Amino acid sequence: MISVAVEQAKCACPDRVGIVDISRGIRQVGRICCDDACAGHHEDGAGCHHAGCTCHG
Repeated sequence: MISVAVEQAKCACPDRVGIVDISRGIRQVGRICCDDACAGHHEDGAGCHHAGCTCHG
């Protein structure tokens, strides 16, 4: 049996194409997000504040 350690995942925001370190991500039920804005479904309309990213959920 082979064991694989997953350390990164795509941010759960549908607009965001970036990845996040699982140990640093913001965890929600079944989701890992890169930023508070993504984790909050962009309720205030703000993006994730990562350079070059235009996500707004």
